[in-house]
Amino acid sequence: MLKGIDHRLNADVLACLRAMGHGDMLILADANFPAEALARATVTGRPLRMENLGAAEAAAAILSVLPLDTFVDDFAGRMEVVGAPGEIPPVQEEVQAEIDRAEGRARPMAGIERFAFYDLARQSFAVIQTGERRFYGCFMFRKGVIPPEV
Repeated sequence: MLKGIDHRLNADVLACLRAMGHGDMLILADANFPAEALARATVTGRPLRMENLGAAEAAAAILSVLPLDTFVDDFAGRMEVVGAPGEIPPVQEEVQAEIDRAEGRARPMAGIERFAFYDLARQSFAVIQTGERRFYGCFMFRKGVIPPEV
């Protein structure tokens, strides 16, 4: 255990978040996501796991240490529901609430078509698979910067 670090962040996830640079993408995936196959193409080269957590719990832990990018519109994204891209399932509402809480304001996620999401996953720094069993519990976060102290 470390003081001031969310206990839900395991060593592999912490090391990954620390190694990421500005603009690098992180995929937070549900239990049904093809993480093993897609993570092979990432910088990390293997999936990381937070399988004892749901998507919102994992997002809250990650966003407690990961700044989101403020220079781009696609700082965060959600996998769109096939056939209903505007639909926001409860799991996505919960993660959106965690983003808004971490950011201190409303910052809506962009919708990403399912196969475009898979392509982004292949280009990402890492894929973290959660234990989330609800469909469409898949998200992209783009790392931002931490400004210097004044």
